[in-house]
Amino acid sequence: MTVTIGTHVIGGGRPAYVIAEIGLNHNGDVELAKQLIDVAADAGVQAVKFQKRTPEICTPEHMRDTPRDTPWGTMTYLEYRHRVEFDHAQYVEVGDHAALRGLDWFASPWDVPSVEFLERLNVVAHKVASASVTDIELLEALRDTGKPIILSTGMSTVEQIDRALQVLGTDRVVLMHATSTYPMEPEESNLRVISVLRDRYPGVPVGYSGHERGLQISLAAVALGAVAVERHITLDRTMWGSDHAASLEPGGLNHLVRDIRIIETALGDGVKRVFPGELAPMAKLRRVTA
Repeated sequence: MTVTIGTHVIGGGRPAYVIAEIGLNHNGDVELAKQLIDVAADAGVQAVKFQKRTPEICTPEHMRDTPRDTPWGTMTYLEYRHRVEFDHAQYVEVGDHAALRGLDWFASPWDVPSVEFLERLNVVAHKVASASVTDIELLEALRDTGKPIILSTGMSTVEQIDRALQVLGTDRVVLMHATSTYPMEPEESNLRVISVLRDRYPGVPVGYSGHERGLQISLAAVALGAVAVERHITLDRTMWGSDHAASLEPGGLNHLVRDIRIIETALGDGVKRVFPGELAPMAKLRRVTA
């Protein structure tokens, strides 16, 4: 089975769909978001992803008045959540910029009003964050949009994934193996789960959403058959914010996309043959012919 997002087909032997997650690494700055979109486009990814929350719904009651030191001064956690959210006009601006650079763009909505907000922007797909796998009300709202859905599976049991897919269906879902540790250490990556998910949900494309340092684990995921790869991106891992440390800088993103395409070429078609490049060595080295 394949899933189509925008003009891209995911699965079925197609090249991996690479998603650069900007998330909240724009720090509420439209110009920074545009710079990150440019970084993603220049690297050759297919999509950029954001996060969308309604702060009054998504901020826990006990956290709302907690002071937080930010680049804009000390403010309550609720004020900070508002400060880093884009409004409709800002999303139109960044969405138009992504489209001009030839990228799909969408977001992870964290609540039902955010689904409605993104639908008004006509996003091509929706992403379910790992933290939302058990939010049945949100999943039902996403199902009812009729859009393709990318479902991350971090911090989730197989039974919770089963339940989410019962709500969403499987005909337009891409599953993403993930471990929700920031940054993730190699011993928690558990990449063999990619094949477990593929076997458990036949026909559902399975990708990988990574939060590790470096590139090796994401590249190994592609070698194991991941049909999509998602990584956070930043201009500088030392920037202020919670996700920058587990993000790729521009050079790292360039190398990731380059190496994914090399691996895809190297995997070949599985048909054993003698390649043209082997003919001269064979004539020189093989003493007994068949």
